[in-house]
Amino acid sequence: MIGRIAGQLAYRATDHVLIDVRGVGYIVYVSDRVMAGLPANGTHVALYTDLLVREDNLQLFGFTTLVEKEWHRLLMSVQGIGAKASMAILGTIGADGVSRAIALGDWNAIAKAKGVGPKTAQRVAIELKDKAPSVMAMGGTMAEATGDALIEVDAPAPVQPTVAPRANPAQSEALSALGNLGYAPGDAASAVAEATGADPDLDTPALIRAALKLLAPKG
Repeated sequence: MIGRIAGQLAYRATDHVLIDVRGVGYIVYVSDRVMAGLPANGTHVALYTDLLVREDNLQLFGFTTLVEKEWHRLLMSVQGIGAKASMAILGTIGADGVSRAIALGDWNAIAKAKGVGPKTAQRVAIELKDKAPSVMAMGGTMAEATGDALIEVDAPAPVQPTVAPRANPAQSEALSALGNLGYAPGDAASAVAEATGADPDLDTPALIRAALKLLAPKG
C-alpha cells in the first residue's frame, strides 16, 4: 500500500496530476478542491494516497490530510459511492464539510456533489454517522502518519503536504472532553460539528461551552 507520495509536480490534467519521483511518474487522481490548491508545475508536492486495486487497473488517489483520506475510504464503503462520487463529495464540501454533514445528518450538503442523488446522500449520512467522532478526532497532521509505504523524492528540504488547512485540534479535544462527561459519541460529534460550523475559530474551551449549550435539555 502506498500511503504518501512526494516529488516534483510534472503536469496536471482535469482530474489527475503526474508526480515525478526519481524519474518515475505516478498518476494521482485528486478532487477539484485539492487540484485548485496545488502549487505550480515543477515544484515539489506531497500527498497522502490511497491505492484502488481493480482486476485490470491500479489507481492512486491523493489527499492533503489524513482526515480527507479516511473519509474517502469510508465514503467508498457505502453502497452507490465509488471513487468518482467520493472525490466529488470531497471536492464539493471538503473533509471538514463531510465531517459536519455526516455528524449532523445533513444529507442535503452531501447531495450537492455531482452525481450523488438524494437517496445515496441519505444512505451516506445514516451509515457513516457513527464514524464521524473518530474521524473528526484524527486531526490530519503529519505526526499522525500511518505505517503505509512512503514514496518520496530526495530533496534538500522536507516536503510538506500541500494546501489544505489542518483540522481544528479543538474538535478532537472537545470530543474527548464531552466523552469524559458521559455524552454519547454521536451526540457529541453532532454538537461539536454544529458549534464549529457556526464559528470555525472557536478555541477548545469555547467550543466545549458551545457544544454543551447545544446538548443541554430543551425546555
